[in-house]
Amino acid sequence: MATVIHPTAIVEPGARLGADCEIQAYAVVTKHCVLGDRVVVHPFAVVGGDPQYLKFDRATAAGVTVGAGTVIREHVTINRSIHAGAGTVIGERCFLMAASHVAHDCTVGHDVVLANAALLAGHVSVGDHTFLGGGAAVHQFCRIGEGVMVAGHAAITRDVPHFTMVAERDDVIGFNVVGLKRRGFGRAAIAELKTAFAGVYFTPGNIREVAAGLLAEPRFTTPEARRFLEFFSGGKRSFARARRPAADGGEDAG
Repeated sequence: MATVIHPTAIVEPGARLGADCEIQAYAVVTKHCVLGDRVVVHPFAVVGGDPQYLKFDRATAAGVTVGAGTVIREHVTINRSIHAGAGTVIGERCFLMAASHVAHDCTVGHDVVLANAALLAGHVSVGDHTFLGGGAAVHQFCRIGEGVMVAGHAAITRDVPHFTMVAERDDVIGFNVVGLKRRGFGRAAIAELKTAFAGVYFTPGNIREVAAGLLAEPRFTTPEARRFLEFFSGGKRSFARARRPAADGGEDAG
């Protein structure tokens, strides 16, 4: 099908829409937006609105990019960057459910789901294949890794490493074994990830130094385990912490 803009939708001059997009009634796509193919924007969503930043100059040339196949449901807001020439980025095949919010300068990976009323503050990054439950809120500048499961109503103020589950206030409650199996991760990768998870979270000491020491060990050979350990070398914030023994986290995660 061709791109369809429904009556009462607003697509400002200068916006760029890919093939087979659908902009439904009362949705707003500002001139600052680039939408990939097959993007659907539902009623009352606002894509590319000004950032909620008191010092923002509305003349700033900054925008929003939305990847192909992403669905933006009712009342979603995606704000443009506060920096000239920069953009807020939503990856491909994402699903932003009703009333979720992506603030300025966020980077959201591919195949990410934000459930109803999930909220990302400014400068947050979210890895591929991550799910944020309804009402979850993420503090500005946090990193949420790949394949993370964030529980509904969780409050995230620290970085959350790849392949984990997090709930309440920065509590890592397990290792996302089921999610990895659904994505086809092999036995070797999952076994190494379990060992790396236990090593990082249940070895006394500075968590960055512990992860760096494990990364130097020859026993971690799979890209997935090494990616998990490398996560702790980046960012400027502290890390979400585990609250259960490693065995529980490894076996009960889902």
